[in-house]
Amino acid sequence: MVVLNRIYTRTGDDGTTALATGARRPKFDLRVSAYGTVDETNACIGMARLHCAGEDPELDAMLGRIQNDLFDLGAELASPDTGEKLAWEPLRIVQAQVDRLEAEIDQLNRPLGTLRSFVLPGGTPGAAHLHLARTVSRRAERLMVELSQEQGESVAQPALKFINRLSDFLFVASRHLNARAGGDVLWTPGQNR
Repeated sequence: MVVLNRIYTRTGDDGTTALATGARRPKFDLRVSAYGTVDETNACIGMARLHCAGEDPELDAMLGRIQNDLFDLGAELASPDTGEKLAWEPLRIVQAQVDRLEAEIDQLNRPLGTLRSFVLPGGTPGAAHLHLARTVSRRAERLMVELSQEQGESVAQPALKFINRLSDFLFVASRHLNARAGGDVLWTPGQNR
């Protein structure tokens, strides 16, 4: 499916990049920004995994599956559905991927206490990195939703559901790690007035 024998092609020197369909778009194009931010989310999750691998192998496995799914999502965003027949079957996020995320959110959330305040991003190193990944995934979601509203563009519902659930997963996963280390860091409204 992917063959990379040369890393630089010089084709982007003019400020454009190719979608998987071969169509060229400016590097600041909203679709390119959306899948670039999905890639950024994936890199943040990779950083979080450095801290999770030894601490919680089950969570690390979940994050590994999510990283793979994020490549699927990036491939989908780079292969817009224009209604034209392609020479290959493009990858698309499917409902089963959303369902798995929901099941894993429920699994991680079940033993956690009820929140009575907002959670400050932080706690353990792994949790802090998951919070960063969460905020980047929310930015990816905003870009994907904006893209879906653009004339002539589309983003499939399963892809939008997946990116929405991902930030929920990352939030609960950060709470899961913090619970193992003594609890969340909670916001105290007006504490420093």
